[in-house]
Amino acid sequence: MHIMGNADHKYKVIEDWGKLPEGISYGYTHGVVADRSDNIYIFNMSRNAVIVFDSEGNYIRSFGEQFVNGAHGFLLNEENSEEFLYATDYIRGLVVKMTLEGKELLTIGTPDLPKVYDETKKYLPTDIAVSPNGDIYTADGYGQSYIHQYDSKGQYIRSWGGYGSEPGQFIQPHGISVDTRRDEPEIYVADRGNNRIQVFSLDGQYKRLIKGNMNLPCSFFFHNNEMYVPDLYSRVSIFDENDELITHLGEDPDAIKQHGWPNLPESYFKPDKFSSPHGVCVDSNDSVYVVEWTEMGRVTKLCRIY
Repeated sequence: MHIMGNADHKYKVIEDWGKLPEGISYGYTHGVVADRSDNIYIFNMSRNAVIVFDSEGNYIRSFGEQFVNGAHGFLLNEENSEEFLYATDYIRGLVVKMTLEGKELLTIGTPDLPKVYDETKKYLPTDIAVSPNGDIYTADGYGQSYIHQYDSKGQYIRSWGGYGSEPGQFIQPHGISVDTRRDEPEIYVADRGNNRIQVFSLDGQYKRLIKGNMNLPCSFFFHNNEMYVPDLYSRVSIFDENDELITHLGEDPDAIKQHGWPNLPESYFKPDKFSSPHGVCVDSNDSVYVVEWTEMGRVTKLCRIY
């Protein structure tokens, strides 16, 4: 049995979780979410871009061929007791809202900002967040380093950011999420190129920086007053309600030193070590699911030990 974590957060590694049927395989695994039935949705760069399993790893269904080349950010959001999927396609420059079965309900394309975007300066969205009032936030992580805000119908509200390292600027704002742990919801941005997290009000006003104890943060998942952050450089970090580090999971400092990283041979991977974590979620049983940025895809389930 392989174990990750420390005394406060200890997990059993479930090897070979997620039984893919014949004819289906992963591309780069970028996002993962859990619905209220603890079904797990894997967002990956294959013709079956959304692959759904139950919590035991049994295949349920798949869909999303339109995301084959651009699957990236992934969110499950509950709205009026109904659950919806939000996805970013950075190749097509789209943010899409869907039902859990994949029916598209809303599509948001490149913002109409001629001073920011043109034929050479592309919009390449990498993540998405939704606030309690329904506003939608997109992170242009691979394009021009802006955050864009829309209402629930996809009508443009505002933008902020731009390339740089000053507070309020970004270098590759790769992940975005709404944190509702405090009295006022806040926007968290994984400013990956600056190796930091920036925090904003819902109307884009800069509030504070979080630095240290991170190694190229990719995205977020908030659960039980804690924050789970996949660090691309080979670990998942867990922070408490004050954004103080609790523990790192699966850290492997040698992974990024390997030739060809992140596309390493299968023989390199170890059950209790990560190589390139890109997305994370936690289900109702406190089990953690981690997907990694590697061309053949990699999904790990960790069961909490109490």
